Amino acid sequence: MKITLIKPTIGRLEHSLYVDEGRMEPLMLGVLAGLTPDEHEVVLHDDRMESIPYDEPTDLVAITVETYTARRAYEIASEYRERGVLVIMGGMHVSLVPEEVQQHADSIFIGDAETLWAHVLDDVKHNKLQKVYKAPPGIGQIGGVKPRRDLYKGKGYLPMSLMQFSRGCRYECNFCAVSRYFDKKHYIRRIDEVLEEIAQQDRKFIFFVDDNIASHKHALKELCQELIPMKINWISQASLDITHDKEIMKLMADSGCIGNVMGFESITPESLKDAKKVSNIRGFTNYEREIEILRDHAMQTWAAFTLGYDNDTYDSVLATMEFARKNKFTFAAFNILMPYPNTPLYEQLERENRLLYDGKWWLHPEYRFNQAAFVPTRMTSDELTRACHEAREQFNSIPSLLYRFSDVKTNLKSLWRATNFLRYALLFRKEVYKKHQMKFGLK
Repeated sequence: MKITLIKPTIGRLEHSLYVDEGRMEPLMLGVLAGLTPDEHEVVLHDDRMESIPYDEPTDLVAITVETYTARRAYEIASEYRERGVLVIMGGMHVSLVPEEVQQHADSIFIGDAETLWAHVLDDVKHNKLQKVYKAPPGIGQIGGVKPRRDLYKGKGYLPMSLMQFSRGCRYECNFCAVSRYFDKKHYIRRIDEVLEEIAQQDRKFIFFVDDNIASHKHALKELCQELIPMKINWISQASLDITHDKEIMKLMADSGCIGNVMGFESITPESLKDAKKVSNIRGFTNYEREIEILRDHAMQTWAAFTLGYDNDTYDSVLATMEFARKNKFTFAAFNILMPYPNTPLYEQLERENRLLYDGKWWLHPEYRFNQAAFVPTRMTSDELTRACHEAREQFNSIPSLLYRFSDVKTNLKSLWRATNFLRYALLFRKEVYKKHQMKFGLK
């Protein structure tokens, strides 16, 4: 059989198509291809940078669906189903709202593919595709399965290899869909399998796309010790409480970690409590100690903020931006608090009748990228949208960029770091204007 894997884009600009210049390898589809028995042919189409050849013969189309790409994923599915091609959908959004996704596919896959994907293909082969497949979340790439990285060639992905060491997170932040999906559990791959996968890479720059690589500190220490002789550079996503462990901070730096995406979320304890951000609340001192430790270990930090909690105002959003600029974070994201379906935040806002766009912003034709999708308490939804966009503009302005670039402890520690800073800072600056108010879907 021929299996077609699809990575949908988010949508389009009002006046033209959108090509994602910061696109990374779709690791989940590479792993799915790796799980596919050799008897089947596999092709990958990335909607973020190429047209989808709907008329090309295929036996099954598998589409990965995130909440942001759901509208476009349904458009793609419709095109194939009109041609009589079977469509199966999987991914985080499918597990959050299976009844919705089921309306747009011949079959849906809830959970992780590792234990059941070969069974799905066998069912297709024997014309017995079921409407729903359900597998538990768990350890990734069990049995040492490798992603089919050959499928990525020629698609212009950023020059880093995506990889996973663990899945899930032990924390329970109220806005987080990952916590709901993995039920606060953390699953860890065998280190020898991860090391073997790294050794097979041409690239020496690895992005561990773990939800929180610091969720199990002992496992992270073991990984770091094994990475030291491999002489790679790596980044990941980690909770801020990792800074409380001096041994692990040194191991991370010694093993080539140059920084992490870290969820600061807010600079006020009231909002951190609203978010149930336990990892940041304990001993809160305005992050002074944590930031000092990160800089002492030369970490180029990508600080992630979520804005729009009940105590937030227009001015507090801009104060958050100034906090990020003043501390010379390498990068920062000023994300509007988003009610992902089936999360505690969504359920709270639904009870309080504060959801906009009929409670389904990801499908609503009037919703645009980076708009608030709920009614805040101390400003309007439009004010929250404008405040966050202004924060992005100011943080990514040329004077701010040069100020942050001047940090000799992090961004100027080496020529490689400085080059990477400039490359990605200019890319993210461009994206601030390019993606803002983008329509979801292409139709």
